[in-house]
Amino acid sequence: MSPPSAHMFVGDRFFSWLRKPVPVARLELVRIAAPLAILGFMSARIAYADEWLGSGGFRVPDLGYADPRQPLYLPALPSWVAWAVAIAMVGSGLALSLGFQARRAAWLFAATGAYVALSDRLAAFTVSKLTPVIAIALALSPCGARFGIDAYRARQAAPKRVLPREVVSGSVRFFQILVPVIYCASGIAKARGDWLKQPYVLWSHLHSSYQTSVTLLLANLLPPVAWTLFQIMTLTLESFAPVWFSWNKTRPYALLAALGMHAMIGLMFGPVRYFAMLMMTLLIASHLSEARLDQVTARLAKLTRS
Repeated sequence: MSPPSAHMFVGDRFFSWLRKPVPVARLELVRIAAPLAILGFMSARIAYADEWLGSGGFRVPDLGYADPRQPLYLPALPSWVAWAVAIAMVGSGLALSLGFQARRAAWLFAATGAYVALSDRLAAFTVSKLTPVIAIALALSPCGARFGIDAYRARQAAPKRVLPREVVSGSVRFFQILVPVIYCASGIAKARGDWLKQPYVLWSHLHSSYQTSVTLLLANLLPPVAWTLFQIMTLTLESFAPVWFSWNKTRPYALLAALGMHAMIGLMFGPVRYFAMLMMTLLIASHLSEARLDQVTARLAKLTRS
């Protein structure tokens, strides 16, 4: 028998990595925090569900042909149905976060998230598009195994039952890959745009309608050249994210840099704060060191008595 090829060896290593147990906190942190960030983003729309999804507001007309900007035309819903969809989205998101029938709640959250993203193309944002992706990944995982209502009930029914500290979940690996892929795609898009041609692209963003008091303060405090430096740092972090996050020696620094970037985004661009919260959740859950995760697990276990 001939020795295994390099390709097979790499494939074996990859599948071994997929099957390796990971701390359950990586999965549960996404389950708890991601739906809350998503619902926070959707809250301004949910408050006007009859105008958002129903016939009470403006609707983009059917283009009549396939277009990336309108992959599927969904007509306006009757007002009561629009409110029912909004209530289902909120209920399933909260149930998922609380760990009550978590996997079933995740499927419903994914379905309503996909529907609203397709229904309201004008207001579809990164959070809208990530919602069904994250929810489906959770639905296909053993989420709710720890720190949720179902886990608490299971422990009460069988006090000697040991709740898992680790799980085998391809969904966790999916999140770990998803984050650097999103960054890399964003970095490439920036490089193909004006970020390599114009030194003050980031500086120009400070003057948009998303401006906050923190933006105003820093725009007046820091010279324009500082924003050029931040622009270079952001482009470098995002474009080479797969390298930074896959290498053990650079991962902690990449994590800190990305968390700092999203913290500044949340503080300086008000309406994008929920996107920042969602990305910070994925970052911490996916790439925080296992030693730190053990501390998080211990604290959550104490709070939830699990």
